[in-house]
Amino acid sequence: MREPSKNLEPLLTKEAPLVVERMGLTWLIAAAIATALLWQVPGGDYILYPFTILATWFHEMGHGLMALLLGGQFQKLQIFSNGSGVATYGIRSLLGPIGPAMVAAAGPMGPPLAGAALILASRSFTAATLCLKILGSFLLLSTLIWVRSWFGLVAIPLLGLIILGIALKAPRWAQGFAIQFLGVQACVSTFHQLDYLFSSSAGPLGLSDTAQMQRYLLLPYWFWGGLMAIASLVILVQSLRVAYRSESKYR
Repeated sequence: MREPSKNLEPLLTKEAPLVVERMGLTWLIAAAIATALLWQVPGGDYILYPFTILATWFHEMGHGLMALLLGGQFQKLQIFSNGSGVATYGIRSLLGPIGPAMVAAAGPMGPPLAGAALILASRSFTAATLCLKILGSFLLLSTLIWVRSWFGLVAIPLLGLIILGIALKAPRWAQGFAIQFLGVQACVSTFHQLDYLFSSSAGPLGLSDTAQMQRYLLLPYWFWGGLMAIASLVILVQSLRVAYRSESKYR
């Protein structure tokens, strides 16, 4: 095996990480755009189905965990094969109407916030690996504690095992890309539910999350839907900007 030329050593030691960084950002932006388009075309849901289930898990966990943080109860989580989900919780808040509104908002904001955390964790391999392990383990733990639908009892632990497998067995570059890709998918998934954000009804479940916010905070549901859509886009852009602001730490 030939040794690299001395003239190429600076490129291999100093400039190469920067090249990898730019290529990674380009592909991630392309993946985000492709995802947003695939959500809108027939058949696109089948390609992105695993990410739909994960985004639903983030959404419903957002409701349940916020209820817990406010002193309430997170009773169970149901996820169904059509990509929908229901979190059953009880609210006990000293914040008056703000408490239930926060729980309602935590669902739609769950995926972009989780996505931003994943993207930011990708700034170092140590953090990326740890974050993948935490995500995979929490998927398994949530199955034991909260998941109570037959589909969820199969799909959620399967996703957890796949993510743990990436964290434990995949090369470092694959772990970095995987966590960034999952983060982007989580953020972009908000735009898959635009119809829901701008709807007052959740079908047989009653009021949508934005309609519940209208109920407690008075401003119309479409205002809250628009605000959360804009916030999700800002969160995605800012998390990518922070992740790529400095030199790549993948060494």
